[in-house]
Amino acid sequence: MKILIHLVLLMTLFSSCQKAESNEPVTLIAENKLNVSYGNDSAQRMDIHLPAGRSAATTPSIILIHGGGWNSGDKSDFKSYIDTFKKRLPEYAIFNLNYRLATTNTIFPSQEMDVKAAMEHIVTHATDYGVSRDKFVLLGASAGAHLALLQAYKYASPDIKAVVNFFGPTDLTAMYNKPWHTMIPYLLQLLLGTTPQANPSAYEQSSPAFFVNAQSAPTIILQGGLDNVVDPSQSYLLQEKLEQAGVKHELVLYPNERHGWYGANLSHSFDRIEAFLDEHVN
Repeated sequence: MKILIHLVLLMTLFSSCQKAESNEPVTLIAENKLNVSYGNDSAQRMDIHLPAGRSAATTPSIILIHGGGWNSGDKSDFKSYIDTFKKRLPEYAIFNLNYRLATTNTIFPSQEMDVKAAMEHIVTHATDYGVSRDKFVLLGASAGAHLALLQAYKYASPDIKAVVNFFGPTDLTAMYNKPWHTMIPYLLQLLLGTTPQANPSAYEQSSPAFFVNAQSAPTIILQGGLDNVVDPSQSYLLQEKLEQAGVKHELVLYPNERHGWYGANLSHSFDRIEAFLDEHVN
């Protein structure tokens, strides 16, 4: 009888330990998922870098959108940025997007719709990835910054906490009518399949500056003063629109830099981005 009682006690204790262990939270390990599909086209792919210890309740995400004049470039262009953000912002998940490049068969807004579809995919699978549904940051360079700004300003969902704009175009009509490079009008015609004279609405609907309002996401603008691809006037215009709407923003100008920079100035850019996100993503 005593042996039976001891056996029952041991089984009860063992069962209790199992229950206690099963109720303990699972600490997620870091994961890298490459070429994850968010659409049917082979270009609609993203690389996902998930931090250790992430939580669907609190983990913020930064979405990277590469540049290349809308008709070139690749997510691999952001490799050094990803390495930097993993060190500087270790609590962030990183989603690095590819999108359909502009051709005669994929004119704008195909690229805008791809970014929108990617965001919808991330929100839908946020619990699976272990990231928050309402802590998103968008970062783009050049054409990618244009797409990031459009997503942030034009669409109410998902909520974007901040936008990082590396020298992105903001008013395509102004770019076309007063080009600072002879190839810009041809590039915009390839992108939109028309001119602002023939279809002014297409250019306006593709220009982030026209969608700024009081609810727009806080925005940090990084611009080279000698940029001969995206003229500084595009950043000044966005700064003015944000100021008028009362949107939190910061313009960081590098007077002697052109279309992109490295070294100490890029490190300074990351410093300003980190401080801006610390202030606005919570």
